[in-house]
Amino acid sequence: MTLVDYATYIAGLPRVLAGAAALFRDDEGRVLLVEPNYREGWALPGGTVESDAGETPRQGARRETLEEIGLDVRLGRLLAVDWVPGTARPPLVAYLYDGGVLGAERIAAIRLQEEELLSWRFVARADLPAHLPGALGGRVLAALDALTAGTGPVELENGTPVA
Repeated sequence: MTLVDYATYIAGLPRVLAGAAALFRDDEGRVLLVEPNYREGWALPGGTVESDAGETPRQGARRETLEEIGLDVRLGRLLAVDWVPGTARPPLVAYLYDGGVLGAERIAAIRLQEEELLSWRFVARADLPAHLPGALGGRVLAALDALTAGTGPVELENGTPVA
């Protein structure tokens, strides 16, 4: 295969987006959610991995956390990887990392990125499905289960654990 053929081959491959987020909790076990201003609903601190700039998912989650809530946190272990099919966008591979438990000092230091976010709050596990419907809600619940069980990363498809 020539160099031109290889470039054509690469250009013709399917596109997949990569996203990464951090799962932060308070000392009561509630999950930190942010409210974007560009769409309905709530989310975790995180966003699209800038792979064209050589960024890894872990680096992307840390960068997005700093940009969105003003916290530069060394993230813990990978909790979940989720394959989310696309309809109006390419499929998404979503990585979710343990952000740890935030103490009062860290919580007081949260500063929202006003260009993208309206507010933030801590939400109890029982209330998460109302705030995070669909794949994201399933991903967060599976990650919380992995934390509680002390198990390795959970493989998910559209927010549902793969057997």
